[in-house]
Amino acid sequence: MQQCPQGHEDNAATLNDLVQSVRFSGASAPSGSNVPRPPAGPASCPGKGKARFEVGGLCFKGQHVGTGRARSSATNRHLRSLIAQDKVKPSWIVSHDLPLDQAPEACKHFDAREEGWAKVVLHPGQAA
Repeated sequence: MQQCPQGHEDNAATLNDLVQSVRFSGASAPSGSNVPRPPAGPASCPGKGKARFEVGGLCFKGQHVGTGRARSSATNRHLRSLIAQDKVKPSWIVSHDLPLDQAPEACKHFDAREEGWAKVVLHPGQAA
């Protein structure tokens, strides 16, 4: 499987590896492999928001792919309520607690997929 350097994505490699790993006549529903904006990986089509996908492997193996968008707004409200009721503690994934004025710098690190930047919580009114 192809590895991309830290900070770069290769959606085509992800999709092609998925086809290779799923059994004949199997199904998959790739999450996070959509390309609404241009990917940064080496197999990307610059400026077009597309990934080169080897559809022949998918057809040869008789696989089918499910797609769709998550119902995130309903899920987010439910999760927010669980957090507010102290029934769920998502803090284990938080890598940084920062004041709001550090958001632009934090976004640069997070968007570059830098090591150690998993989730950032921004606090309005917190001093730097």
